[in-house]
Amino acid sequence: MEIEDKIMSAKEAIKKFVSDGNLVCFGGFTHAIPFALGHEIIRQRKRNLTVSKETPDLIVDQLIAAGCVEKVIFSWAGNPGVGLLHAFRRAVEKGIPHPIEIEEYTHFTLGARYFAGAAGIPFVPIIPSVLGSDLPKYNKNLKTIKCPFTGKLLCAIPALNPDVAIIHAQRADKEGNVQMWGIIGSNKEIAMASKKVIVSVEEIVDSEVIRRDPNRTIIPAFKVDAIIEEPWGAHPSYTQGYYDRDNEFYLEYDKLTRTVEGMEKFLNEWVYGVENRKEYLKKLGVERILKLLPKTYSSIPVDYGYYG
Repeated sequence: MEIEDKIMSAKEAIKKFVSDGNLVCFGGFTHAIPFALGHEIIRQRKRNLTVSKETPDLIVDQLIAAGCVEKVIFSWAGNPGVGLLHAFRRAVEKGIPHPIEIEEYTHFTLGARYFAGAAGIPFVPIIPSVLGSDLPKYNKNLKTIKCPFTGKLLCAIPALNPDVAIIHAQRADKEGNVQMWGIIGSNKEIAMASKKVIVSVEEIVDSEVIRRDPNRTIIPAFKVDAIIEEPWGAHPSYTQGYYDRDNEFYLEYDKLTRTVEGMEKFLNEWVYGVENRKEYLKKLGVERILKLLPKTYSSIPVDYGYYG
């Protein structure tokens, strides 16, 4: 792919790479959750999606409320530090706006599925402690296998290979080399396991910046299909070094979305009511944005001895 073809808007990337019925995996584990890209999926009214995410939080809740989701593959679900995901619960318990299927794992077992998918193997064996829980009663993907070397019982987890990975990170170059720091979660494995990879970043930088700190590159250019420069693309979650978590937003969301009407109001105001992330930020307001800006805390330079 030509370099210039990778750089596009969120609208272009979602239209080009996300189709109805896809298995879409969202990266981000409390940190750098790709809200801007998720909102664009909602605005384009994608349907019948299977959504996979470790710790599905507000973005998955919103996708469910907007009618985009048919099934959720997840590990623990909630509004972190606050409480329940109300749209998620309504869909499971009452079929509002329509019934959804759920497939639950622990954080480790879902991460193991991504790892197997990234490694190109059909399954991965893990220690059998999860077999002592109730999960195997409800999730038939948790199988048992005997170790050919020790004879001990293990749990076998099948690989997961999403159609599309949706990821947010700090920066990338125009070629699509993506760098991230802070809580990385399973972003690397998700990207390597997926057929298509869409990444939004706080900024697109020169390749020289990437070469100066190669250990931060978690996704290589050859795996990335679309790069979107999307400042504040993870709000209300945080992006290490760029802005803090908007805890007030999470609390406000919990109160507002306890009813169907409240959820509709939220979507109309914060998703359908804004055309893109720039309009979202205008609505958020300068005062709130300034409040979330972090203090500078730089790492010590390291000489990697690069010779160009």
